[in-house]
Amino acid sequence: MKIESMHAGEFLLSEGPGTISREAINVAAGPALEPGQILGLVTATGEFAPYQPTAEDGSENAIAILYGPLGQSDVVRRGRAIVRQAEVSEAHLTGLDPAAEKALAAHFVIVR
Repeated sequence: MKIESMHAGEFLLSEGPGTISREAINVAAGPALEPGQILGLVTATGEFAPYQPTAEDGSENAIAILYGPLGQSDVVRRGRAIVRQAEVSEAHLTGLDPAAEKALAAHFVIVR
């Protein structure tokens, strides 16, 4: 039996009109990432990376959610993220904790 991976944007319950909720972003080199991955912004590079609550490089602050899948890469990758005005499904998010939920709410990304 094959298990299907999550589709782009599958975690979205609603978003602002048009594409106001989304931004094109640069994601740091690293492992493959699935849609719904909580992201932080690495201060020194301006690249997004998976949210790490114990980090001290900026990625400890949840500010976005990866919209579509990204493959593993040794170089910076281009992607899309939900950064504002959206409702998202808690069950479809990766890396969510209470601090991330509160931080996302400050950007009007509400976890349901």
